[in-house]
Amino acid sequence: MSKVTFGQLSDLPLREAWEHEASDFTPWLSENIEYLSDAIGIPLELTGQEVRVETFAADFLARNLDDDSIVLVENQLEVTDHKHLGQIMTYLAGLEARTVIWIASQFREPHLSAIRWLNQHTTERFSFFAVKLRVVRIGDSPVAPIFEVIEQPNDWDRDIKDKVSKEGATYYDEKQRFWATLLERHPHLADLGFRAWRYSNNYVELYDDPVIQISVWFGKASCGVFVRGAWGEAIEPVLETLEPHRERLESELGASLDPSGRGSHLLVQEFSKGMQDESAWPDIMDWMEKMVAEYKAALSVLD
Repeated sequence: MSKVTFGQLSDLPLREAWEHEASDFTPWLSENIEYLSDAIGIPLELTGQEVRVETFAADFLARNLDDDSIVLVENQLEVTDHKHLGQIMTYLAGLEARTVIWIASQFREPHLSAIRWLNQHTTERFSFFAVKLRVVRIGDSPVAPIFEVIEQPNDWDRDIKDKVSKEGATYYDEKQRFWATLLERHPHLADLGFRAWRYSNNYVELYDDPVIQISVWFGKASCGVFVRGAWGEAIEPVLETLEPHRERLESELGASLDPSGRGSHLLVQEFSKGMQDESAWPDIMDWMEKMVAEYKAALSVLD
């Protein structure tokens, strides 16, 4: 007889974990995007929240770090409805997204049929996912989120398995190894907030009113640096703060202050090597360290 004590896994209403969709779930997902990335097999970086399309606002825009394409994430803490399906199609056209991820507590069959139809009748460059969100616990344990993919593009599981077998270590493990090696090479970056973690970006927060960050990112084929505000906040206050110094900043950094990267990135510079070329990692690390120093010096004009 087993001496292990087993507990009963139980589902909780999503509202017990996130009372409000916009003010609770959206910020949580922005800080925990790896749960969704692991479920669908795409490395994601969030680039915007509540992105306007005519009179609507898309919940999330993200970047597929494998090919830099736009990913639309629409979420509901309730059962799916026709309104959200219509909004998704509006966002798809208005934002030029190539991947759509619809998250909900439960999917009605007509909406699952719509996702299947889109995957079967649109070109291969488009991908549509229906993802059921659950919150579970055992006894009095902490709650845990579960993302269940219930509709996806044809042969998606096989494609992901092939990708993993060809690339070896997972995407996020490679990210962590890169950042850890970077901190060994330039340990002073840890004092600025750099971490050896599994995500694409590291941040240096310089100011808090408004929040202004230097973001350094590491992608599959390239990497880069840019200035941004806080997650989920409008970029306009940051732009207004930097605008009086436009000429000096653009001259010193050789980059434009005009927003790019779906409207939330300022003063963007890129380096044309990335994760897939490990022989270039030392050069990338040295470039990142140099960029952080240059951006900090240029932005000291705000002191």
